[in-house]
Amino acid sequence: MAFNPQHETPHSHGHHGHEDMLEVEQALSLILQHFSILNRETKPILEAIGQTLAEDIIAPFNIPPMPNSAMDGYAVRSVDIKGATNSNPKYLKVIGQVAAGKLPTQMLTEGTAVRIMTGAPTPNGTDVIIPFEDTDELERSVSAANSNFIGVKFELIKGSNVRPMGGDITQGETVLKQGLVLGPTEIGVLASVGQANVNVIRRPVVSILATGDEILTPGQPIEPGKIFDSNSFSLSAAVMKYGGTPHQLGIAADNIITTKNKVMEGLDGDFLITSAGVSKGDYDLVKDVLKELGEIEFWSVRMRPGKPLAFGRLHAKNGNWIPIVGLPGNPVSALVAFEQFCRPAILKMLGRSKFVKPTIDATIQHPIFNTDGRRVYARVLVTREQDGYHAHLTGSQESNVLTSLLKANGLAICPANVRQLDAGQIVRVQMLDWPEEM
Repeated sequence: MAFNPQHETPHSHGHHGHEDMLEVEQALSLILQHFSILNRETKPILEAIGQTLAEDIIAPFNIPPMPNSAMDGYAVRSVDIKGATNSNPKYLKVIGQVAAGKLPTQMLTEGTAVRIMTGAPTPNGTDVIIPFEDTDELERSVSAANSNFIGVKFELIKGSNVRPMGGDITQGETVLKQGLVLGPTEIGVLASVGQANVNVIRRPVVSILATGDEILTPGQPIEPGKIFDSNSFSLSAAVMKYGGTPHQLGIAADNIITTKNKVMEGLDGDFLITSAGVSKGDYDLVKDVLKELGEIEFWSVRMRPGKPLAFGRLHAKNGNWIPIVGLPGNPVSALVAFEQFCRPAILKMLGRSKFVKPTIDATIQHPIFNTDGRRVYARVLVTREQDGYHAHLTGSQESNVLTSLLKANGLAICPANVRQLDAGQIVRVQMLDWPEEM
């Protein structure tokens, strides 16, 4: 498809006013147009956790495959225990025993019972299981009473404690639908219908390139005037969290050949993310390389943090177009913009149908100021109080302060057209994580 969102983004020259800013939703929909669901792969079921099912799963047989016992006790016929009470037990002849995993060899006839374990198939003729505690088994075991008989002290209705054949899953039934995300229960269902492998949408490989002459790779000795590259690591971790496989390209050097080689290496994946060097005024080698290798636009999105954003697609060696998102260099801006734009793209490649983060309404505990008419994503810690959710700002909202995200579990949204939200007002919060204690 042609990459030409210019009509959505009038470009101004010189001073950057609001008139050519993209709304968050506009930017996201332009980005998502260039992503599609990836191809499928076959994987062992346990390795497919978190991936999207690429086929309907049809039950090849009934589960349970035959009626079985829901308790340890005695398989009997309901007609033989009618009227049984504690003072007037019904006595039945014990003709055998069935352990779980074994098949019954006896058939129940009038006045007989078979000792049975939970999960064991029931003998023919069984229509009720009497639990051990409703019999005189214990008294018999400590007395000289005949152990070939059992006294039933309680009447149960037909069908009690018998699991019917196909009661859980019926043969031919669609037990899991294509598009489901595989969690522990789904993996258990796959195993229960005998599937060792499963077809799923493969995980996207997301290449991540850090740029900037001032950054070093963690593990190197620190140098004056330099900082360690945190973005590559936080963004790679975010890619993993949402189901992708990160490919760290390292740091683009300040010469065009090395930078170009690193970008080319990133085109072996499904998606390329760069951080830093995307503001309209930036002089940046990466920009020149991206322009040379494909089509790229530099946007201003009406949000804070995270206004500068680049988006485009680059020509890979195999003839494919690889989408690229250029995130801002500030650590918080990069992660907030990743949540809004890259996470939905990864989910779309994974075959997910829902991309929107859960939002809740909370009472803001501190004012949020909106000085420049952009949508503000304020880092907050949401707690649950007696009167509902409370949102607390997590310290400095400057976009270089990564520790403000450390305590945050959500982003409180102040709309672009609201100058200020006062303490006590209700605010919409996009939840980053739902911690267990909430």
